[in-house]
Amino acid sequence: MPKKVFTPRGPRALSLVVATLLSVGLLAACGGSDSSMASGSTTTVAHKFGETKVPTDPKRVVTVGYNDQDFTLALGVVPVTTRSFFESYNTLPWVERETRGKGVATMQGDSINFEEIAKAKPDLILAIYETIDRKTYDRLSQIAPTVIQSDKYKDEETPWDVQLLTTGKALGKEREAQGLVDQVKSKLDAATTAHPEFAGKTLVVDYGPENGGHYLIGGNDPRRALFDALGFKAQDTVGDLSEEKLSLLDRDILFVEGATKQELISSPAFSRLTVVQKDRALYTKFDSPLSGALSYSGPDALLYAIDVVVPQLSNALTGKPVADLASA
Repeated sequence: MPKKVFTPRGPRALSLVVATLLSVGLLAACGGSDSSMASGSTTTVAHKFGETKVPTDPKRVVTVGYNDQDFTLALGVVPVTTRSFFESYNTLPWVERETRGKGVATMQGDSINFEEIAKAKPDLILAIYETIDRKTYDRLSQIAPTVIQSDKYKDEETPWDVQLLTTGKALGKEREAQGLVDQVKSKLDAATTAHPEFAGKTLVVDYGPENGGHYLIGGNDPRRALFDALGFKAQDTVGDLSEEKLSLLDRDILFVEGATKQELISSPAFSRLTVVQKDRALYTKFDSPLSGALSYSGPDALLYAIDVVVPQLSNALTGKPVADLASA
């Protein structure tokens, strides 16, 4: 399963913490959710465990996936509580705009907090960008109607546009979702047309290098959605990479997320890489808005990231000076 990084605390353990049995209070919350749904019309959303009927205009939405809130916000829905991922999320420019500076509330802990979800009394739970097994799905569904990813994709590999359209359907905002998909794709098409140098190039994402370790993100991972959409190929190797195998970073272009060049250049193996010596490497820190945009990859995040990173990708491939993206 892909490594996630919680800034500024570093990587999280990927296993779900086994929660305690549902309490009487949890069951009471479920009953309230069922009765509210029964009083109005519903929309049916298909997913890998079947179908979920959700209220056509949900008022209290909880997001469990790591980036799900970025998609609801773009559709004008502020979740009552969200899964914690980046601690700096509420400071990102599009989040401040969509929430009018109020931000979004987050759950306690790094794993799915069933009790806190139930206390929020949701009428819809979104859990798309997360590996949800049947047991977890059933438990969430006891709290409120729950929408997860389709079985057409591997866990945590739903394309951004499919995630947006699924979210739009669940929220009763399909037209708005399609409009945002069209807007982002139009801007992506303009970028690829303006930069034919991207075609056929391999871009490696080195995510969260620390303590001499590196992690390579593979194709179809939402955290490199922008690079995939711009036509860059991904390297074959995915996962942890030791110093002895850093030559695998040496492709057409390298994007380092979570460290600066100054922090990595002391490694002889890293500094010897051609992609580093030829200044075809880009770097950003996890607390930068660009890092947040690439990691969340909602429509507003992608629009932001296109403006910031596309010119620098072009510079790296055409021998022009590359800007420091740590504050971008």
